[in-house]
Amino acid sequence: MSEENSDPEHEAGGQLDYSPVSWREYFDQMEDVSVGPADSRDVFRIYKAGSDGPLLVLLHGGGHSALSWAVFTTAIASRVTCRVLAMDLRGHGASLVNQSDDFTTQTMSCDVANVIRACYSETPPPIVLIGHGVGGAIAVHAASNMLIPCTVGLVAIDVVEGSAMEALHSIQKFLRERPKSFKSMDHAIEWSVKSGQIRNLESARVSMVGEELSCRSPVFQKQSEPNGQSLKSHL
Repeated sequence: MSEENSDPEHEAGGQLDYSPVSWREYFDQMEDVSVGPADSRDVFRIYKAGSDGPLLVLLHGGGHSALSWAVFTTAIASRVTCRVLAMDLRGHGASLVNQSDDFTTQTMSCDVANVIRACYSETPPPIVLIGHGVGGAIAVHAASNMLIPCTVGLVAIDVVEGSAMEALHSIQKFLRERPKSFKSMDHAIEWSVKSGQIRNLESARVSMVGEELSCRSPVFQKQSEPNGQSLKSHL
């Protein structure tokens, strides 16, 4: 997800193409899944691909969205027979929840379990949880607490607490200095690549649409934030 993209198809007349690309180029379906009590439903945006094989549940990192997995989805589907479900975690992308200040690992893990249950009832296919950063912590918590039946595999990427906490100051500085708005989505994509936020141009073109609202949550508050609503609570 972090390699430079030098694919010539993204260049026209020697200039890089920063125009957005639809999720449809990478996924088969997009759905808004409602979970929870009838009087206080939470809604999670999900993207699906594939119709056979084990289910890869993809959980993005803080400040990203389900569409961050778009390029990976195409790559893995070309190599193995599998199904993919990528979801916008609470406070990210197009997902909407009632308790918008609750970002504990337990709550976010239950979100994932509830979405899988809503999609596959009590008999889901064999599941491999794959998470990056915050998503990796959620995947580990969900697996270790057996919240998701049929889990047969777990992949956690860049979820080491020590290194993440050392980077907290630079993350906070980055969020303070990032632009408040852009002239167009093309400009947002160009900024994301040139600033190093997303180093893969193809990924930036599809995922920046989903990341437009992805940092509205207080995930990157001070380490001393009570109730587990800090970066450390996601690791």
